[in-house]
Amino acid sequence: MTTRETVDLGAFQFLCGESIPRLEVTYETYGEFDGTNAVLVCHALTGSSHVARRPDAGDDTAGQARAWWGDVVGPGKAIDTTEYYVICTNVPGSCYGTTGPASTNPETGEPYGTDFPPVTVGDWTRAQRAVLDELGVGRLHAVVGGSVGGMNVLDWLRRYPDDVERAASVAAAPRLDAQCLALDTVARRAITGDPNWNGGHYYGGPHPDEGLARARQIGHIMYLSKASMGRKFGRRSAGRETVREEPPDPAAAFFPYREVESYLDYQAEKFVDRFDANSYLYLTRAMDDFDLSAGYEGDADALAAFEGELLVLSFTGDWHFTVEQSDALADACREADVSVSHHVVDSDHGHDAFLVEPEKVGPPLSGLLEEGLAARAITDTHEVDDDDFAPVHASLFSK
Repeated sequence: MTTRETVDLGAFQFLCGESIPRLEVTYETYGEFDGTNAVLVCHALTGSSHVARRPDAGDDTAGQARAWWGDVVGPGKAIDTTEYYVICTNVPGSCYGTTGPASTNPETGEPYGTDFPPVTVGDWTRAQRAVLDELGVGRLHAVVGGSVGGMNVLDWLRRYPDDVERAASVAAAPRLDAQCLALDTVARRAITGDPNWNGGHYYGGPHPDEGLARARQIGHIMYLSKASMGRKFGRRSAGRETVREEPPDPAAAFFPYREVESYLDYQAEKFVDRFDANSYLYLTRAMDDFDLSAGYEGDADALAAFEGELLVLSFTGDWHFTVEQSDALADACREADVSVSHHVVDSDHGHDAFLVEPEKVGPPLSGLLEEGLAARAITDTHEVDDDDFAPVHASLFSK
């Protein structure tokens, strides 16, 4: 059984203190609820509630938004929808059905634009808890998420520790480091510097597509490792049949249009067709703002009330959320006497590994759901040798 619904949560006050008269949250469910088998999946930055394939799903979304984890969630998959009742909600601030900047403000009849309140990961968690209440789901068998969705998982453990039995934070960290914060800043400046941005109130005219395209290209560079970029593109020309619509400057026509350029242009073109520039601003700021230890003495203190089990899954080629960051998170759990296992996946795919290598992600997740951290599929590899794994950003920027 699968459903796609939108629930009206009524007036909602964000953690910034501002409120909106109505928060609508789009969610999807898969499988049947037996009272104990609910699994919440938290999506990544530009994902949607459409985490798995549905027979009735149309083609109105693209990229990550369309069954973005369809090889991990579904009948007979690692998160088996014949065994578990899977829920995935679209977060506030997004543009895939849940209220966000592009939504109509019922008090004005116009899109919110940048009048929409600032959104945090904590607001996502609170909205998810409210949706689960509407569905009659109390304690979760598990909460699972990748990338900023993994941060969402960690927020669940500090905000509602009694509501979660097992958790998996995949390719995530307790906070972003300075270099990732810097790159996100440049991406947002690309949007706000677009002549069409109009202070975020562009819905009645041309959208800041050029700025959003550049922002997404920066994101894609962050998601790939140096090794995967070399393997996929090298320095190869895109070929005579692949030509820019127009060179960015006159001299560019003299030089080859490389495969890596073509890839970035293609990804940008797809993205601006499916995503809202303001949502990109809001969601990246929520990710940048997240700090597990905020309001606590440290990460261990933030997690101390959680009495369940946490699987931390990291990837050797991921410089966006590194193995070292996950190792520090696991150490904080041990300091707080939280049951934890840090499973390191050997991969050179970069941050995208959690999406493109389901054969490596699936077994530890299914093991966690079925048997907990005692599962054979889960090995604790938290003792990281600096010689075995790349430094924080060496996979992309080192010479």
